[in-house]
Amino acid sequence: MKIEDILNLTEGVLSNTPKVQAIEAATVYHSKVDHGDLFFSSNQEEIDKAIENGAYAIVYDDENIVRSDEEIAWIKVSDIQLAAFKLIRYVIIKKEAQFFLLSEHELTFLKMILLHKNNISFISNDWRKAFEQILNSDGSLFVGTDKELMELIKPDVTKLEREVEGYPVSDTLFRTTFKVGGFVYQEKELIPFHLEYLLRAIDFCDKEGLPYSVDRIKYTKHFMPVFIDLKLKSTRPSNSDRVAIFTDSLSNITKAREYVMRSNMWVKSIVLTPPKTKVPGIDHPHWFNNEEEVRELLKNIHFNYAFIYNADKSILNTIKEEYSLF
Repeated sequence: MKIEDILNLTEGVLSNTPKVQAIEAATVYHSKVDHGDLFFSSNQEEIDKAIENGAYAIVYDDENIVRSDEEIAWIKVSDIQLAAFKLIRYVIIKKEAQFFLLSEHELTFLKMILLHKNNISFISNDWRKAFEQILNSDGSLFVGTDKELMELIKPDVTKLEREVEGYPVSDTLFRTTFKVGGFVYQEKELIPFHLEYLLRAIDFCDKEGLPYSVDRIKYTKHFMPVFIDLKLKSTRPSNSDRVAIFTDSLSNITKAREYVMRSNMWVKSIVLTPPKTKVPGIDHPHWFNNEEEVRELLKNIHFNYAFIYNADKSILNTIKEEYSLF
């Protein structure tokens, strides 16, 4: 690619009069720079190493950068991240690539049901990793969850369809029977208010021709229920009415409590969170600073459902085996 083309794509300004006229490839990692490459960075040490490795052009946005080699091209831009993705936009047009913005829950179910991931790329939320992924991928289908980053890559990035085929047949808080694609899936390990995310992932696979299996469904990191006894050891549901529910989503706690109220279930629920976490509808959640405090709260408070936010189920260190909830 010619230097003048890079200037046009990045909307950069040439800071010198270089001898080089074109570059061979581009990267954001100095360790990957090869002879003739374009390097994006505003770190002086990284730039110096990239030049040692043979960089022909540097794109930077810090006016304090020292130009140590006037034979190569020095291209000043207003924002290095934006400039990098303006170059990427050119690349994806040539690749005729598709990009989709997913929610964290949609991505979780998509990864879960896919039989293989050869035909799809999952974009990192780190912009440098994302740059390298897109630039070096032979694929044409990309998905990601970082809205700001995905819109940098493609301003009109597509989201998954909201209204898709499929509906619930019956459910409890911990199991869902549903119908999709002409098949009924009985009592899957699926939270009822997670069904919409699963159905969108299924619809996406159908439309993009991705092989998948609904039989791979299981509880996710977003809502992981574990029945426990008084010693915090996992047990069968028939042996206990106490459930520790680990979640990384406050909205999941809200939806679960609403589900319980709608179902006319009489249960004593408590919410455990790190300090100063605000949970909608909960005036006084139980705060914890560490794993030991979580264990003490679970041992000393009466409950049926304990919603535990931002803690790992490994805090129940006596758990040796997980059982099906039904």
